[in-house]
Amino acid sequence: MLQGVLFLIALALFLATLPGTVELALLTFPAFLPGRRPPPAPDAAAAPRLAVVIPAHNEAAGLPETVRSLLGCHHPLPPEDLHVVADNCTDDTAAVARSFGCSVLERRDEVRRGKGYALHYAFEHLLARDDYDAFIVVDADTSVEQNFLDAFRALFAGGARAGQAAYRVKNAQANLRTRLMNIAFLAFNYLRPLARERLGLSVGILGNGFALHRDTLARVPYDSFSIVEDLEYHPRLIRAGVRVRFLPHTAVWSDMPETGREAATQRERWEGGRFRMIREQVPGLLRDALFGPQPRLLEPALELLLLPLTYHVLLLVALLFVGSGWLPAYAGAALGLVVVHVLAAMWLGGAGWRDWQALLSAPFYMLWKLMNFSRILRAARRGVAWKRTSRKDS
Repeated sequence: MLQGVLFLIALALFLATLPGTVELALLTFPAFLPGRRPPPAPDAAAAPRLAVVIPAHNEAAGLPETVRSLLGCHHPLPPEDLHVVADNCTDDTAAVARSFGCSVLERRDEVRRGKGYALHYAFEHLLARDDYDAFIVVDADTSVEQNFLDAFRALFAGGARAGQAAYRVKNAQANLRTRLMNIAFLAFNYLRPLARERLGLSVGILGNGFALHRDTLARVPYDSFSIVEDLEYHPRLIRAGVRVRFLPHTAVWSDMPETGREAATQRERWEGGRFRMIREQVPGLLRDALFGPQPRLLEPALELLLLPLTYHVLLLVALLFVGSGWLPAYAGAALGLVVVHVLAAMWLGGAGWRDWQALLSAPFYMLWKLMNFSRILRAARRGVAWKRTSRKDS
């Protein structure tokens, strides 16, 4: 009886981890394949007309650094081409944006709240004009590389219809927590998009530092409104035949929370929203990939089924102990793949030696995440509101 129960538990653990293990293998080793050199920025006459959209909810404090960073790019846009969406703000976000000469779209809606609504509002407004060929989304607490705008000019001049820059952690040196977040970002926001690009897959959008051509928005309106609207929107792009390209040679940089309280709030939004997308998106993606005309949807389904690495590792460790026969061997190999994946991300992403030291504390970080799991599940059921994440306790 007991052996039968343990076998069923082990089988469930195997089935829960297998899609993620396949996805990790798919998104680790191809990243080492050689890639093409980034194309040079096109001449001014041939360059696409770009606009930057900055969704902002109570970001008066962080917005100046973002605007200065964009204006400090090589061949910067004029300030009026930076469009700040002051969404349900109760601070001076709009006034701060106007002080830099930015265009400001003020939006107030107490019912339809969230970043997806803010972006939808901005895109509808800007598409009604004929000023721009493509739109870059940059969060209001972000710095960008100096080649950021030129990289997108070259991308769209080459015929791409969507793109994603690398998304990096700006304050990785602040403490152990932010260093571990940096490692996670190197895996999720650098290694995996790089591997997808090498394989010719759509790399996904990460919510910050992505861009869409006006033709793309005309075909696939940005009407995704969950707290993880980027995860919700990307499968729709793939269904429409739009491939998101990766720009590994440029990046957006954002601060991550430095305290446990604020980090837990951020995890609740990100991972709660991700679990909700698993429930809502995966059945349809698998159905259309395996039994329908769109096999390209299989990889986005596997990407969603790859749980955050903490939970993936914990399930594999459990399988290592309760499994029998070949199952412990599978669990051991899958755990080794996780290690290779993380090390590859750090190596290719240029992690510093203190990041390598921080790996020693990863088990404690995993325990902290496990302690917050009930909050994440509640967020997955009820959804959470868009709000500014404080990076430090005040």
